[in-house]
Amino acid sequence: MGWFVEILNVDSTSGKEAALADLLQERLATERCTVERFEVGDGTANLLFSWGEPRVVFCTHMDTVPPYIPPTFDEALGTMSGRGTCDAKGQIYAMYEACRILESKGYDGFGLLLLAGEETGSFGAKAFREQHPGAEWLVVGEPTDNCMASASKGTKAFEVTFEGKAFHSGYPQYGISAVELFNDFVNALRSIGFPYDEILGETTWNIGKLQSDNPQNILSDRLTCRVYFRTTFESDEMVSSIMKNIAGPQAKLRFGRPKVQDGSDVVAKEVAMWQRMMTVKALGGDTPTRYETLEGFPTKPVAFGSDAPQLTNFRRKILCGPGSILVAHRDDEHIKLQDLHQAISNYVHMYEHIKKEIL
Repeated sequence: MGWFVEILNVDSTSGKEAALADLLQERLATERCTVERFEVGDGTANLLFSWGEPRVVFCTHMDTVPPYIPPTFDEALGTMSGRGTCDAKGQIYAMYEACRILESKGYDGFGLLLLAGEETGSFGAKAFREQHPGAEWLVVGEPTDNCMASASKGTKAFEVTFEGKAFHSGYPQYGISAVELFNDFVNALRSIGFPYDEILGETTWNIGKLQSDNPQNILSDRLTCRVYFRTTFESDEMVSSIMKNIAGPQAKLRFGRPKVQDGSDVVAKEVAMWQRMMTVKALGGDTPTRYETLEGFPTKPVAFGSDAPQLTNFRRKILCGPGSILVAHRDDEHIKLQDLHQAISNYVHMYEHIKKEIL
């Protein structure tokens, strides 16, 4: 476990993962594998460790969400805590140890791909698909409780801006509050009945990066936020369509129109310009995805995204790894050491199954 603690001691929160790439490039090289470094273009890099010409590639990411939390070990519980223990430095450890076992058994034709920027938009994956032809099989490591994911939700991100008119809060009838426009927008989204998906369940969404800097006694003239959807097979196109049209003249969800006050020409003019009060910018994402599953492994759908949909240079994909998504991104992130050992065994058996039955 020594080198697992070593990489956990490196702060590789998104944007800082180059230091971890440097360490892994030096630390994990063996006589039988080659190491290729692919620059992403933002100061970070991807690493590909290859044992022969890879037809099966294990893959996970080096970056973690902030803040950095150093590792601690609880011997009584058999758990390692700290940032990245299950998302996804635990995956790095389990996949590399599996590769060493495969190497010791004399196998070749496999690789380990470590990517940058997964947590902030899969920038490493997007760069790698343009730099490398990929392979037939990809095994992506994410915290799935060592189950093979049968399917995963898609993601859709939007930047939304509300333009109001600042005015003294004692006379709100002469201004337009961007905060109220935002509230109406949220209520409109909450009123939508997204279809239930028999495989992936409910469509969910979250709002982040919410900002409005107005003083408490002045109506907000501007509010910005991000809206992040977790989409299903039933709702993915619907979400894109709604967010594309919601600010347009034919929007089905017309919200936030300021009320005309008698004698207020200023507000009346703003009513005619209500369409300019909101702008929506699509930031991208990916679509819901079905994954390969192998006989003998437990399976389940998952509600989170990964690099897998962006790696279009691979043809068949598995999503599986140790740890629970329920503690990922939390201050109490941790992983059980027995789950790491199970993952190592799983990855070895996956390769052997693919090699025997499919390749």
